[in-house]
Amino acid sequence: MKKAKGSLTLQVDEMWSIVKNNLKKQWLWIAFDRNTRKIVGLYIEERSKKSASMLWQSLPHVYRQCAVCYTDLWESR
Repeated sequence: MKKAKGSLTLQVDEMWSIVKNNLKKQWLWIAFDRNTRKIVGLYIEERSKKSASMLWQSLPHVYRQCAVCYTDLWESR
């Protein structure tokens, strides 16, 4: 699918949940298309730069090449 640069818009965020006990926090990294509201990328693990990179790699190629991304600008560790 050929798209013009900036013709796709992603909203990207992360949130956490507790798994099994209060000591095991897992982060859900999610990216969705703001126009269609469809989830286009997802990654679950800790909150780190590696996890942010893995979310980026989970995106379809067209989004990595053409999308404008919006985040809360909360820096990963």
